[in-house]
Amino acid sequence: MCGIVGIVSTEPVNQQIYNSLLLLQHRGQDSTGIATADGPIFHMAKARGQVREAFRTRDMRSLIGNMGLGHVRYTTKGAAEREEEAQPFYVNAPYGIILVHNGNLTNTRELSSDLFSIDRRHVNSTSDTEMLLNVLATELQGQIKGLDLDPDQVFQAVEQVHERVEGSYAVIALIAGYGLLAFRDPFGIRPLILGKRLTEAGKSEWIVASESLVLENGDYEIVRDVEPGEAIFIGLDGEMTSRQCAKNPRLVPCSFEYVYLARPDSVMNGISVYEARLRMGNRLATTIETHMDKGDIDVVMPIPDSSRPAAMQVAQKLGIEYREGFYKNRYVGRTFIMPGQAERKRSVRQKLNAMGTEFKGKNILIVDDSIVRGTTSKEIVEMARAAGANKVTFTSAAPPVRFPHVYGINMPSRRELVAFGRKIPEIASELGADHMIYQEVADLQAAITEGTSIEQLDMSCFTGDYVTGTVTEEYLEWVEKTQLS
Repeated sequence: MCGIVGIVSTEPVNQQIYNSLLLLQHRGQDSTGIATADGPIFHMAKARGQVREAFRTRDMRSLIGNMGLGHVRYTTKGAAEREEEAQPFYVNAPYGIILVHNGNLTNTRELSSDLFSIDRRHVNSTSDTEMLLNVLATELQGQIKGLDLDPDQVFQAVEQVHERVEGSYAVIALIAGYGLLAFRDPFGIRPLILGKRLTEAGKSEWIVASESLVLENGDYEIVRDVEPGEAIFIGLDGEMTSRQCAKNPRLVPCSFEYVYLARPDSVMNGISVYEARLRMGNRLATTIETHMDKGDIDVVMPIPDSSRPAAMQVAQKLGIEYREGFYKNRYVGRTFIMPGQAERKRSVRQKLNAMGTEFKGKNILIVDDSIVRGTTSKEIVEMARAAGANKVTFTSAAPPVRFPHVYGINMPSRRELVAFGRKIPEIASELGADHMIYQEVADLQAAITEGTSIEQLDMSCFTGDYVTGTVTEEYLEWVEKTQLS
């Protein structure tokens, strides 16, 4: 999972992009990068680590130009320890293209072969983003007729990208001397939102970003979500054109955005993340009532922060006291997205501390947004018992994660998933909890899509149904062998 932003402005964009990446930091902490365009000249800075530690004053001074893009990353493809894997990526032909990408391609083996044997292009990393960039560059080169580039040629190139590339991708690219291109995969799995504001002189400034909070923070008006399969091109003069570039687009957004990844103050695909999480809590409360006597629960506690809305609704609906028993150290990264199981395990107790006065002698119902590997959950149960809890019931606002997520979330191996091959009582035993209760799949779908026209979500990590229709058992086995974190 990554966070991306692109801006076309009438003034220097370096500070705007930096500020936007701070707002998207929750989407990745492995590395970050910014690129700007000053006419036909690109300037780029990228490094490992978080935004505040990655960029220095000298970097910001060198990022000249009124058009630019930025990226924050956590690793799903490529090596976390290699700075060369950080985005953006650049190719010098045609014209010069620099690109960032949120998502995960699922046909990288075929693309790697074709890029070498047919396109005659060299890819210098293991990143699928660099592959995507080279596919776009190849297809754009094939559309050029003469010296100048027009939006029609750009859109035709994107059409060919959709034909060649499989998986999830929200993309922002700069084309030297021409403008900014943004497009989304034909299923709209990963989010991308378009915004606009007018200067005092009446000129248009544009932004595209992973989450709406970035637009609102910059005083941009939210225009709309980029449609699945759609491409948007914004010229240096601020003129925006768009075209549907996929043959059979349909919106199937990733459910995990609403469960965990996105900030609660964002709206994506017309759905408020915060309100979706409240509805998850309401439906989880109903399931809890069917599986246990609520009289056996003294207090409801969230695991901060993303499970807090659901936990509040569980407590309210069950009529049970809501308490904050875990204190979160905000200077430790999100353990789920840390590369490596050992690193995740070490960071749990640095991240959370149990306050003994809230636990001693009580029957605790803990609400988490989801349970993936179970590392954090097991440590939390141990912390609750050490703090004096009498009984611990662990609940999840999402269903059991039983399958790899191949569309941009670091869940490559079934063997790493605590729910894989286990029944729910066995999961409770593995975590050390007295009871274990999960959200139902149908309830999660309903909670997220309520009040919208969206008919389907990507819920592949819960159901094993991969929406692109191109993910095979052989592919999953290959991913497990080659992409384990």
